[in-house]
Amino acid sequence: MTFILPDSWHAHLKNELSKPYMLDLETALTHAYSTRDVHPAREHIFSAFEMTPFREVKVVILGQDPYHGENQAHGLSFSVQDEVKVPPSLRNIYKEIVSDTNTQPSETGNLTRWAQQGVFLLNSTLTVEAGAAGSHHGWGWEPFTDEVIRVISREQKHVVFLLWGKFAQDKAKLIDAAKHLILKTTHPSPLSAYRGFLGCKHFSKANAFLQSHNRRPIEWT
Repeated sequence: MTFILPDSWHAHLKNELSKPYMLDLETALTHAYSTRDVHPAREHIFSAFEMTPFREVKVVILGQDPYHGENQAHGLSFSVQDEVKVPPSLRNIYKEIVSDTNTQPSETGNLTRWAQQGVFLLNSTLTVEAGAAGSHHGWGWEPFTDEVIRVISREQKHVVFLLWGKFAQDKAKLIDAAKHLILKTTHPSPLSAYRGFLGCKHFSKANAFLQSHNRRPIEWT
């Protein structure tokens, strides 16, 4: 397996891709995909990068790792493929959108339309084994995606970072808060959404920030 990023991202990450830990990760994933059930499909590993070109990033929503159920993951954090039941965390995201923006979200859990508007849906770990959440933590994805966050922070201006849950909030140290808006709250999981996520108004706050810097707001429908 060879990691190939779209040109808009490759220019900023080519040095990271050539580091020994990434070469080791490529080798490990080549073996994993040939011997085990790994999600998402190989062609979807970098879907977030393909759907949201570097210079078009407006909002970053950070997840932990892909869904590990059959036909769910397709390379976008919190998103599932068409015809797949909307997962509980995403249902709470939709619930907050309705409350916050008075708009009706899609009936599908596929967030491709957000990605095409500049919402970079990044997972910290980009692959997972079927039925085994967190199974590829420590394989090498985290240093890579941390560098992705640093590059966005360093090279871009006026990006909104939505950090939900402690894992995502720990990434705030990688972001220049003087240039960007960092919004934190609990994870939208049913286990924690009621402790801060529901009622956080992150979607309207993100759009207000974008508009204040002459950037087109996101249609969260």
